[in-house]
Amino acid sequence: MNIKPNPSRLLVVSMGDPAGIGPDIILKAYHQRLQEHLEPFLVLGCADIFQNRAKQLGLPVNVMQATPENAADLFPNALPVLKVGDCHAVEAGHPSQAAAPAIIAAIETAVALIKDHRAAALVTAPIAKSVLQKAGFSHPGHTEFLGELSERFYQEKAQPVMMIWSSLLTVVPLTIHIPLRQVADAMTAECLEDSVAIIDRDWRRWFSKNVAPRMVLAGINPHAGEDGHIGWEEERILKPAVKKLQERGFDLKGPFSADTLFHAQARQSYDIALCPSHDQALIPVKTLAFDEGVNITLGLPFIRTSPDHGTAFDLAGTGKARPDSMIAALKKAHAMVTAASTNNPSSP
Repeated sequence: MNIKPNPSRLLVVSMGDPAGIGPDIILKAYHQRLQEHLEPFLVLGCADIFQNRAKQLGLPVNVMQATPENAADLFPNALPVLKVGDCHAVEAGHPSQAAAPAIIAAIETAVALIKDHRAAALVTAPIAKSVLQKAGFSHPGHTEFLGELSERFYQEKAQPVMMIWSSLLTVVPLTIHIPLRQVADAMTAECLEDSVAIIDRDWRRWFSKNVAPRMVLAGINPHAGEDGHIGWEEERILKPAVKKLQERGFDLKGPFSADTLFHAQARQSYDIALCPSHDQALIPVKTLAFDEGVNITLGLPFIRTSPDHGTAFDLAGTGKARPDSMIAALKKAHAMVTAASTNNPSSP
């Protein structure tokens, strides 16, 4: 994937579902910008929504209409917001399909701004897939939609890979939004080989100075199949694929029993745990680091991070939503922008 230089350091933040906690955690992150040492970011959404939510939360935050060109100048004194889509009246905690076009437009506009070098990376606030799908949204989630936008704006085939990063544990679910009964069929050698190649490339580009990540693979079955006595997928599919990847130079070991991979001593032996199923990966990382986890999409021609939680409609507007994961997502995006320019001058 050929990624051209991007001189901007400005982050764009899509508002997510405005009835959820997206506006709350964005406002709280901005309110804590000084103590958290946050660099400038531009919100894509509706200034009125953010101004009203700030009042509802009792946050002394000024909100101003902005553009990518003046956002950094406004940032010290006001939350800069670029109006995107038709902003309907939104009530915190009450999701509405009427907001769907603006939610989608914010994500699309963000990718377009990055493509045009007017922004450096994207941070997405949470969306409610059920709300969007009722309005005709055809993608299972953010990750898959960003893959389609990559192809639309960059004319390049994208294979998005979800990574959940934290300082305690980093995981990749090799399958995402599919029923558990379909996981074994989806875990082909090609799936593993393609994912490992993307993880290795983007880790070198955005996380380390061209140092290969140490990866481990969890088995599909209990006890990683126990030599074929509890399932045959490890012996017939995963082990041959791991051997092939090792021969290609990737630092990958496994498959191992998933129940032995996540205790403190085991975590010291690897950088990333690859897991065949969604919950196999997300349960341990959310248990260990729920408030600091960051959802990162690899395999795209741009940087995208997100808080590792959902819309939490029941908390919207109450002041109870914590901004920790949003703050972590903002910091990680800026760190990735810095690493990309340092590790590979041709990266964004």
